[in-house]
Amino acid sequence: MKKAFIFDAYGTLFDVYSIGALLESFYPSQGAALAVSWRDKQIEYTRLVTTSNGGVHYQPFDVLTCAALQQVCAAANLNLSAPQADALMAQYQKLTAFDDALSTLTVLKSRGIATGILSNGTPEMLAAATQSAGLQGVLDHVLSVHTLNPPQYKTAPRAYGLGTAATGLAPQDVVFVSSNAWDALGAAWFGYHTVWVNRNGAPWEALGTLTHTQPKHTISQLSELLDLSF
Repeated sequence: MKKAFIFDAYGTLFDVYSIGALLESFYPSQGAALAVSWRDKQIEYTRLVTTSNGGVHYQPFDVLTCAALQQVCAAANLNLSAPQADALMAQYQKLTAFDDALSTLTVLKSRGIATGILSNGTPEMLAAATQSAGLQGVLDHVLSVHTLNPPQYKTAPRAYGLGTAATGLAPQDVVFVSSNAWDALGAAWFGYHTVWVNRNGAPWEALGTLTHTQPKHTISQLSELLDLSF
């Protein structure tokens, strides 16, 4: 067993699409689709500010998240009032954790394995989310790319390097767990042992196949981590 398990937060421990319920209350019959579009635009913005002009356009993750919300509503010709935006952003601080997140982290901790989050979220966002989900007691590290100087979002290698710096371990001694295929691919390129949580039976990234990069393991739920060998 490896010495540390580092998890992506959004989509892996916290269900980013659970925000669709609140979106649905504002925009009937459109909540689920808006949640997907919002997430896609959010990630697009992290890549845009990381790769453009040496990163001088960086904005914290909550700012990009709000901008992405505004953009997808405008693109769908939906009115987004200030109270609605405030409510949605507040809910983003309390996203629903997946049912097996707490139990899986608890067992890993009981086995003497260091655990952590490595996320694009700001420290404040991650603190709120882990507290809301009751995960703070089973995490040794909560790592935010916002603490880098200058900050860079994943998949920048410096972002993944937060995990090795915090644990004092080489990449090959760390398991990086993500439900986002692009994130698992970036982490594998960095040198981590990667586990892709493929809850929806999606195909692996074509770019990963092109570069002969596969996750070490693919699972359908977090609890399956406990039965893996590395």
